[in-house]
Amino acid sequence: MGDIPWWKTTTIYQIYPRSYKDSNGDGIGDLRGIISKLDYIRKLGFETVWLSPFFDSPQEDFGYDIRDYLNIAPEYGTLKDAEDLIAEIHTRGMRVIFDLVMNHTSAQHPWFQASRQNRENPYRDWYIWKTGRGKHPPNNWQSMTGGSGWNFDESSREWYYASFLPFQPDLNYRNPEVRQTMLQIARHWLNKGVDGFRLDIFHTVYKDARFRDNPFSLHYIPYRDRAGFFQRWLHHQHQPETFALARDLRQIATSYSDERMLIGEVFGEDEVLKQYLGTQADGLNLVFSWELLKTRPRAQFFRDVIAHHEREYPEPYTPVYVYGNHDQKRICSKVGTDPRIAQLLALIQFTVRGIPVVYYGEEIGMQDVAIPAKRAKDPLAHQYAWVPAWLADVLRLYVNRDGCRTPMQWDFSPNAGFAPESAQSWLPVHENHQHINVQAQQGEPDSLLETYRTLLRLRRQKEVFQHGSLRLWDAEEGKDVLAYERILDAERVVVAINWGGKAVNFPLLKHSEKSLFTIGDIQTETGFLLPLSGVMIKT
Repeated sequence: MGDIPWWKTTTIYQIYPRSYKDSNGDGIGDLRGIISKLDYIRKLGFETVWLSPFFDSPQEDFGYDIRDYLNIAPEYGTLKDAEDLIAEIHTRGMRVIFDLVMNHTSAQHPWFQASRQNRENPYRDWYIWKTGRGKHPPNNWQSMTGGSGWNFDESSREWYYASFLPFQPDLNYRNPEVRQTMLQIARHWLNKGVDGFRLDIFHTVYKDARFRDNPFSLHYIPYRDRAGFFQRWLHHQHQPETFALARDLRQIATSYSDERMLIGEVFGEDEVLKQYLGTQADGLNLVFSWELLKTRPRAQFFRDVIAHHEREYPEPYTPVYVYGNHDQKRICSKVGTDPRIAQLLALIQFTVRGIPVVYYGEEIGMQDVAIPAKRAKDPLAHQYAWVPAWLADVLRLYVNRDGCRTPMQWDFSPNAGFAPESAQSWLPVHENHQHINVQAQQGEPDSLLETYRTLLRLRRQKEVFQHGSLRLWDAEEGKDVLAYERILDAERVVVAINWGGKAVNFPLLKHSEKSLFTIGDIQTETGFLLPLSGVMIKT
């Protein structure tokens, strides 16, 4: 099995650098802080570290507004720190992927500053500038956050387009110089040893060359990633040239003797997502699957998700399973605080066919901090400060991302070990850090942290979990039981979970000598799975 690429079997741990570990007492996480915790990540069992942006930035969107792609924001460290981080990760036998924001820059980037000087500036065509329709924007394209994506520039009397927030102007990839420069930036970091990239909102990189209006839609609340704000998202994303760019990036990634990996943040239906992966699997290596962001702890929910991935993304495609990230409410704030639920979610994530991506803190059950909009740092929270929190919850709108970005909870101390006790952390530490932290769970066999450690170890030890096929069992054992089998040659392992409120008979349990791992209460003598219990059995 030595010819299977590393990225098809890896496990990914996402770090939001600003919130992971503060090494110098300024209340902001930094690269040296991350280096100090690499042994924790290695011993936990993750194989790849994904770092959210730490490039030079005015931090209006905390790193996703880049001012210089080749230098490091001083609050995070230096270029030497970044190089040391890459080397230290590799020394531990792990890999590292950077967040690459190709769609836009900061409005403070020198390219954009030159671009907005006048219409004749050579950098003008590096961004998307258009003359309006009278006093109105050039077309009806909206931003991803709502409202027109067009922003009027008083000095030059033209409009520039921003897919996300006004201070993040979109680059113009129809200018060959832009395309070439961004590919050179990717090569620059790959040459420094970075093992790949997570590509931020990659589906928006190209826009319709004719700038046609998007058609009307009845949907105001974003619907299935294809409509929202009363229009169909047709002309400002998913352009054929973006699929071609994905293939070109893949060619660059495969040109290295140790193949590099590309994972795309793209939104859309399956037939669209597969175009990013390439009809010959020659595009992006992976794209995120978003179904688990709406997790409901029910057997039928997971049967549907797994069946969908197996049907739509068979080999050579590889599904990606993710419960949360820096833009989403934490999973334990969605499904409740019962630790058994979080353990069962981990059991699924690490044993299905696919790549698990874990957001920092999920391994200890961190939850969102409720931060009022008036005290929020997130620019989205300011834009939507008029929306009551209860209404946002009802509509499933997550408009204050500060809640999921709070400091990592390492121990019992006042700043949870994230920063010295004398420091003022950039976001408040959750009050539950007194009992939800790494120190409290370390070495406790029934803790969520040790569940992660054990599952990651089993995944590394057993090739059947890395690249075996998956057979989903019917619900014949009971509608509340999720069961599936991983198969590789003669090796077979069954995973079964009782999501219901009653004990369920599961005859395989009587072969207790073949049990590899259990969560919750099971009765091997009688063969019953008790409520919120799970088991892994070698058959």
